[in-house]
This record gives sequence, structure tokens and C-alpha cells, in this order.
Amino acid sequence: MDIALNIIYLIICVALIVIVLMQSGKQAGLSGSIAGGAETFFGKNKGRTIDAMLGKWTSVCAILFMILAIVLHFVL
Repeated sequence: MDIALNIIYLIICVALIVIVLMQSGKQAGLSGSIAGGAETFFGKNKGRTIDAMLGKWTSVCAILFMILAIVLHFVL
């Protein structure tokens, strides 16, 4: 059981790193100084973009990471 938990923990760690690295920076989108007004026009579909999806997956992986870290602390 310990080995299985450690493997799952390692997979979640790698997934969290990959998901965070795939996200774009805050200055990479249309929110720059030149096209700042376009942000409000295109802001309606923010929940459907890839960055929004990656943000949700980051939250899920971070929560799983913390829960599994606590479980591993008490099991080992």
C-alpha cells in the first residue's frame, strides 16, 4: 500500500508541475498595455479558454497533492 501511495503521489507531483508550466503568464494575453480594451470584450468566454481549464486542473491537483501528503505523513 505504501508503494502504491508513493507512486500516486509522484504522478500527482509531475502532473502539477506540467499543468503549471503549460499555463501562460499574466502578461502573455490580451491584457497588455496595447490591447487592454479588448480584454473586456473577449472576457465573456474566459471560463471556456484553455487557461481557465488549466487553472481548474491546477486547483484539483493541488488539493489532491495536499491531501495525499497528509495521508502519507500519517501512514509512513
